[in-house]
Amino acid sequence: MTEQKPSYKLLVLPGDGIGPEIMHEVSRVITWLENNRNVSFDLTYDLVGGASLAEYGVPIRDEVIEKAWASDAVLFGSVGDPKWGHVGFDKRPEVAILKLRQELGLFANLRPAKVFDALIDASTLKPDVVRGLDIMIVRETVGGIYFGEPRGIETLEDGSKRGINTEVYTTSEIERVARVAFDLARKRSNRVCSVEKCNVMESGLLWKEVVTDVHAREFPDVTLSHMLADNCAMQLVRNPRQFDVLVTGNLFGDLLSDLASMLTGSLGMLPSATLGAVQDNGKRPALYEPIHGSAPDIAGQGIANPIAQVLSFAMLLRYSLNMLDDADLIEQAVSNVLASGLRTADIMSEGMARVGTSVMGDAIVRELDKLVK
Repeated sequence: MTEQKPSYKLLVLPGDGIGPEIMHEVSRVITWLENNRNVSFDLTYDLVGGASLAEYGVPIRDEVIEKAWASDAVLFGSVGDPKWGHVGFDKRPEVAILKLRQELGLFANLRPAKVFDALIDASTLKPDVVRGLDIMIVRETVGGIYFGEPRGIETLEDGSKRGINTEVYTTSEIERVARVAFDLARKRSNRVCSVEKCNVMESGLLWKEVVTDVHAREFPDVTLSHMLADNCAMQLVRNPRQFDVLVTGNLFGDLLSDLASMLTGSLGMLPSATLGAVQDNGKRPALYEPIHGSAPDIAGQGIANPIAQVLSFAMLLRYSLNMLDDADLIEQAVSNVLASGLRTADIMSEGMARVGTSVMGDAIVRELDKLVK
């Protein structure tokens, strides 16, 4: 009797700009897995962002949220287009990703910053500083100053205005993102650095206290250190390889993850994941997306770099489906293709072979074939 292949339901949301082009290359990797590995996928495609605005008048429909809940994971492309600049804040294409995070309770954003050996020269830092760099930044995404109350702009008695945003974190919000960071560290180099501003912010003091407590109670085998956010920014440029897993709040995570991403030389290379809490049915809502934007200026030209989207799918295999060997296989294929000298325009350097989106996809699939022979 033939053993039945495990099957997983994925919601695929290509979005705007270059999203559909780079997602097409991921679909080819998915087909390769189905043909060569013991797995099958049930893919559901839908519209978000500007594509959804054009078709339905809203950046994301409730039906899409329902499909996301019913899936094992969401694979997201990118949203945004200047042509929608005239719409209200609640109709902007970017609302799609914000609403998905909010509705699914996606509180932990995972942003790796890894330098491929073949792209060391693409970094603006010296090669000996970034060679071997492999950092994971865990950013809390549904709390902190971006969501705290009170907030707004008020008019004072003298006619001047005051903008208000409130930095707020609770014990439970800090605990759950800390656990994600410690769990990840156990699968890596077993080190976590917690980043805040406990010297000037009460929320930072609470952050440090709670992370320290979670460490002592649940993860004493992991090495924990603490660092002020401004010092962390300096250290990321000075000596980034000292870090393994960084865990921090929404605001500092936003800044530090962008800083760390540029150590690698190109936003077009970097994936991300955003995880929610494990549900009663054992499933954990999760969304995977490249960190680059929709790049509407190059959409449809066939020159976009699909690697960040492909690596986002590899993260999906690793963190949502526990398909570790397959995730490793895809990451190795990407590394080998880069080592062969192929480059899309965003990572082009002298002496390399410039290729477009589909050719880069071809090369990754061919390399997968080689790796399993």
